[in-house]
Amino acid sequence: VQLQASGGGLVQAGGSLRLACAASERTFSSYVMGWFRQAPGKEREFVGVIMWSGGTPNVADSVKGRFTISRDKAKKTVYLQMNSLKPEDTAVYYCAAKPRGGTFSAGSWGQGTLVTVSS
Repeated sequence: VQLQASGGGLVQAGGSLRLACAASERTFSSYVMGWFRQAPGKEREFVGVIMWSGGTPNVADSVKGRFTISRDKAKKTVYLQMNSLKPEDTAVYYCAAKPRGGTFSAGSWGQGTLVTVSS
């Protein structure tokens, strides 16, 4: 599975952005789609996941109440809706896919899209 992330950009604090992650081919229903981010000088951080088959997404406590994850199976795309953005949300955001039971480190990764939040 090849993934293409898009939607990053520059936004003021308090603003919103929606990132998209498009899969190049049919994604198996047992796959788990994830969002991660890496800020300058920091390790990659988990943002959230959603089952390709559906269900309630799970997001990190640091973004809970501000970020939501959804997917459009027909468009083979997963979205990360980011509201009430803060300067500390500045990072390169990556989407990833893995089979259920597998690990993201061994899965497929998109190229990343930069989100910059100005204060």
